Amino acid sequence: MTISLSRVHVLVDDPDAALSFYRDTLGLTVRNEVARDGFRWITLVTASQPEIEIVLSQPHACRSREDGDALAALLANGELQTVQLRSDNLVATFDQVAAAPEAEVLQEPITQPSGARDIAVRDPAGNHVRIEQG
Repeated sequence: MTISLSRVHVLVDDPDAALSFYRDTLGLTVRNEVARDGFRWITLVTASQPEIEIVLSQPHACRSREDGDALAALLANGELQTVQLRSDNLVATFDQVAAAPEAEVLQEPITQPSGARDIAVRDPAGNHVRIEQG
């Protein structure tokens, strides 16, 4: 039996701003986009791992009002799980992210005590995104 990662969901409050960050700044490719009941799901992939999808969706999509409100509050406070990505050129990635008006730089490239070299930013929704040299 083999289990593998299929997709990861990232909550965003503004799909257009998130799309600009993940597609235009980070270079991911849109595989699919679905709109339903006033909400959007945008599926993106990377060239190096096209089998793993990142799905951008809104907190209230297909959820009760209460659950959507709770998730929206966590998103607004930057309290959701970190999105962890890998780059083959961390300095170039950092330069591109730092120049993007929709991103907030939290940490310039550094080598962590574990030996990993990474950066930290917030996407337009406030999600904490760490990108390590891979």
